[in-house]
Amino acid sequence: MSDSPNAPRRIALVTTGGTIEKTYDELGGVLSNRVSNLDVMLAGLQLDRIALTRVSLMNKDSLDLTEADMGLIATTVEHMAASHDGVVVVHGTDRLADTGHLLHDRLPDPTSPVVLTGAMRPYELRQTDAVQNLTEALLAVQLLAPGVWCVMHGGALRFPGVRKDRERMTFVHETD
Repeated sequence: MSDSPNAPRRIALVTTGGTIEKTYDELGGVLSNRVSNLDVMLAGLQLDRIALTRVSLMNKDSLDLTEADMGLIATTVEHMAASHDGVVVVHGTDRLADTGHLLHDRLPDPTSPVVLTGAMRPYELRQTDAVQNLTEALLAVQLLAPGVWCVMHGGALRFPGVRKDRERMTFVHETD
């Protein structure tokens, strides 16, 4: 896709919401998906070697995703993968594995990597994994082989067979 080895990698960043994008509502005392804080996270990263195309589809908790939402995510990723060197999908962790399996089924032979990532703890909390996971995903999408991947917590897991391990608060392969 990128013409020369020195050209910036064309990466699509598809955002759907989830914990990574939750903000704290002081009036209600709750975390919610009202506005995205990804711009703040991205502004803190040096991304000179990436030409980023941001596609903001929705800002929902993944438990609230409908089948139509999942279809929109899959169609958007299919479209972006055809014209980019890689696609990163920022997604809620509760249904991330469902979307990953759907993408694996819909993209049986992708020509570029598709990386799903999210966070177990919101960006606005002191003990967050949001920036780490976003940074890892943006690097991994440039290095991984074509396929559908979950990248979080220092690891890359290839679909199918990825699931959320709620006890360990991370993702694993079903065989782990």
